[in-house]
Amino acid sequence: MIVDAIDAEEEEDGEIAGLVVSVRLRRDQAGRCGVCRRHCPQYDRGPGPRRWRALDLGVIPTFLEAEVPRVQCQEHGVVVCSVPWARHGTGHTRAFDDTAAWLATRTSKTAVTALLRVAWRTVGSIVSRVSADAVAGKDRFGNLQRIGIDEISYKRGHRYLPVVVDHDSGLLLWAAAGRDEATLRTFFDLLGDERCAAITVVSADAAQWIAHVVAERCRHATLCLDPFHVVQWATKALDEVRRAVWNEARRGGQRAIAAELKGARFALWKNPEDLTERQQAKLADIERTNQRLYRAYLLKEQLRQVFHLRGKKGMTLLDQWLSWARRCRIPAFVKLAASIRDHRASTDAALTHELSNARVESVNTKLRLLTRIAFGFRSPDALIGLAMLSLGGCCPPLPGRS
Repeated sequence: MIVDAIDAEEEEDGEIAGLVVSVRLRRDQAGRCGVCRRHCPQYDRGPGPRRWRALDLGVIPTFLEAEVPRVQCQEHGVVVCSVPWARHGTGHTRAFDDTAAWLATRTSKTAVTALLRVAWRTVGSIVSRVSADAVAGKDRFGNLQRIGIDEISYKRGHRYLPVVVDHDSGLLLWAAAGRDEATLRTFFDLLGDERCAAITVVSADAAQWIAHVVAERCRHATLCLDPFHVVQWATKALDEVRRAVWNEARRGGQRAIAAELKGARFALWKNPEDLTERQQAKLADIERTNQRLYRAYLLKEQLRQVFHLRGKKGMTLLDQWLSWARRCRIPAFVKLAASIRDHRASTDAALTHELSNARVESVNTKLRLLTRIAFGFRSPDALIGLAMLSLGGCCPPLPGRS
């Protein structure tokens, strides 16, 4: 672009309200469609000068102003011609957009809005378009072989985002609003049949809507059940036993025992190596006074040991665990054993491939932080854009930096 003039706009008291930089397109930059950037014949000179908000010059708001003609594109019709300093259809320069997006991934919304002097909803729009531009400009699905699928709640009222993570790079590949088979199919539609066939392993929880789509679109892939979710099932079964024992003690007038059991939840949940001295003593009391609850605790710990061993040793221990759980006479664990048998193939696959959803859970933890940062965005698109910038490797560098 060519700079023609720089004018200062003054307020009534004589203070400078802003700087307006008048620019024009070079001859080789003019006459391109704003959408596809193909050379097109000029349609008219446009409605008059247009302005774009630029980065401040020190503390002074700065704007670019230019006469921008419209062109006649065979594919997109009559559109404003492309300008090198801004994305099509926006009121901010590229440098302003990229700075806002970079700041949104690294600081609070209050800091972004105060520094750039824009509304938080404007930041959401900027994040969406910068993310879309970055995603369109790179191949995220090259050499994709191992993926993890999960969902995260991003808003009250059962609003979920299914997410797909690359196990090898740890990057977020895709996210969308919804929690059903149709939503997940859109990811595999983007992937294409050839790349779907190249996927070898998929890790996920036991959600049927994930299993159905994976079986349908990735016929050569092995589905691995996430060990974390299996151990979580055992922890819930253990807590169900604890509550039942506590209720029995309370109804039987054994208030001291009921009080001890109510405070024993974390001692039963935590891994043995993480127990405090007080929690170890509480666990020893349970072993002495309540064999059923302690047996449930041992069942939970042995199932955790299955996924610690992995491989053939893990599968052998899982066979022994299932045999023990079937005859333990604890309804919650008998039911759990039946559920694991139903998912035995995907459980064995997780042990064989030594794969879990740990990377996906790590991304989900960061996503939960982003949902707090993104509070105030009107649509999930802005949140997804922020997630792709922060966790998908799509964040542009600050202007002027490589």
